Amino acid sequence: GETVIDNAALEPEVIDLAGLLSAMGARIRGAGTTTITIEGVERLHGADYAVIPDRIEAGTFLLAAAITRSRLRVGPVIPEHLGAVLTKLEDVGCKLTMDGSTLEISADEIRAVDLRTQPFPGFPTDLQAPFMSLLATAQGTSIITENIFENRLQHVAELQRMGAAIRLQGNTAFIEGVPRLSGAPVQGSDLRASAAMV
Repeated sequence: GETVIDNAALEPEVIDLAGLLSAMGARIRGAGTTTITIEGVERLHGADYAVIPDRIEAGTFLLAAAITRSRLRVGPVIPEHLGAVLTKLEDVGCKLTMDGSTLEISADEIRAVDLRTQPFPGFPTDLQAPFMSLLATAQGTSIITENIFENRLQHVAELQRMGAAIRLQGNTAFIEGVPRLSGAPVQGSDLRASAAMV
């Protein structure tokens, strides 16, 4: 039969999964749009397929370089998949250069910015916690509004234990940058929060 997915996610991973399944014999239309139509087939077969680079993993490494004020080369990267993140990294003062499929980041001084999580191509909720760690060491006051997941701010209390000056109001965090964070006993509530604390 036919399955129709309405209000489908637009993330590149959805398109890539549809590409893999299509290479295996699936009949899928509309990947990358809000409506995906799948016509059932009797069976799938094996296929060779190159999976896209993980944009959240790449973003996590870029943020690790930024918070440590380091230079780092990350690749392979598809910059179009990280557009909102790269824009915010430039806004805080990071220098970014592409060389083929490798992105190089360097950071010295980090300044405050505001951001709102949104569905793709907006700022990804999966990088909100690591970006909050970066902003906790920025010059000035930043505001992060979490619009995707209700409980995605559980890392705030843990960052506060490390010396971050963060005040919560509903789904919004007000972050006053401090010169540095310090080690403390913390507990990770999920993968992204744990990456933020590391």
